[in-house]
Amino acid sequence: MGTRTRRRLVGEHALLAALASDETVRRVLVRSGSDAQTSEAVTAARAAGVPVRLSSDGVMRRFAPSGERFDVLAVAGPRPAADLPGLMAGDGAVWLLAGLRYPGNVGFAIRTAEVAGAAGVVVAGELESGGRRRALRASMRADWFLPVLFQPWEDALDAARTADRRVVVVEDDGACAPWETDLTGRVLFVVGGEREGVPRGLRDAADVRLRIPMAGFIPAYNVQAALAMVAGERLRQAANQA
Repeated sequence: MGTRTRRRLVGEHALLAALASDETVRRVLVRSGSDAQTSEAVTAARAAGVPVRLSSDGVMRRFAPSGERFDVLAVAGPRPAADLPGLMAGDGAVWLLAGLRYPGNVGFAIRTAEVAGAAGVVVAGELESGGRRRALRASMRADWFLPVLFQPWEDALDAARTADRRVVVVEDDGACAPWETDLTGRVLFVVGGEREGVPRGLRDAADVRLRIPMAGFIPAYNVQAALAMVAGERLRQAANQA
């Protein structure tokens, strides 16, 4: 599966320890109105050039483990790749959202990919700039913690092939269920749009096409539900290999 590169730092002591060890701290969240705004840890982070963002109680609760209350949270780990070649050349899973049109669906899918430890997400669709902003808000700002690139699917596929990534497409005409094939390693996972699904050229280029079983009358899962099932199976397989 590749090692998850992001690590959550909880509290001022954890942030200070990471800074002292020269670990790369990527972003710091500080509870608005708390004394932590002027604490030694936050002051040191600012001096080191780390972006510091003041956040509301609600945001801090969502990002904290088990809903506990902390005044300082941070993310540590290598800087995320800023371009397609760098993202595809790295470890872990990359998700390609091909043809999604609704910002809410895009945002929920990005959030799900981040929760599952993805290395990054590529969005290939017709979202205009305002739609992109709405999608990133709906992602619960997952783009703070992993790269989200807006690129044509053809470019993403070319970069994946150059980096020798397997391409796994999730589509109704797939030949096997997620638990019937190996989902670990360096994979580009592809899910398609709400109406047309995955573009034909992208489906034809797949190394594996997955089909998620359905038993109801409605003909398809929502895209983030399909993504979650495949991502969860990938995590299960990786845990069994550990």
